[in-house]
Amino acid sequence: MILHVAKRRYVSRDVNRVLVEHQTFGERLADRVAQLGGSWGFILVFTGMLVAWVVVNTVVLARAGAFDPYPYIFLNLILSMVAALQAPVILMSQNRQAARDRMSAGLDYEINLKAEVEIMASHDKLDRIRMARLEGMLADQSTRIEAFAKAVGAGAEKATRP
Repeated sequence: MILHVAKRRYVSRDVNRVLVEHQTFGERLADRVAQLGGSWGFILVFTGMLVAWVVVNTVVLARAGAFDPYPYIFLNLILSMVAALQAPVILMSQNRQAARDRMSAGLDYEINLKAEVEIMASHDKLDRIRMARLEGMLADQSTRIEAFAKAVGAGAEKATRP
């Protein structure tokens, strides 16, 4: 960080770009599954599949021997397996989001730190400019006071001479 400030380099980085550079296939897959599983499209399609399963096994196949009759035990097994697989994947995605938030906070801290250092440098520069200006004004005023003192002194000598 200090080298970036000293060399006047930018420290801001895009969090998404930094994470994509280090992302594995499994992490990308977990993000996609979590994105799909948390969408209205998934809910609607999954609900449609459940309704179709119940209708097919209750109405259509009832005469010929349903594949999974009324308590739908096989359907419950499938739903349990989907939940068992989907939950850890969603947790992985949430962990990645937490890591993304931590990285974002770290990058924000670096930018804030550089901004603070730059502000301090600007204050120091302004203080030096003000001090130089005040010293110039004091020197100018000292010169004027000396010139005034000489003029007053010369005028006093003329007044005391007959």
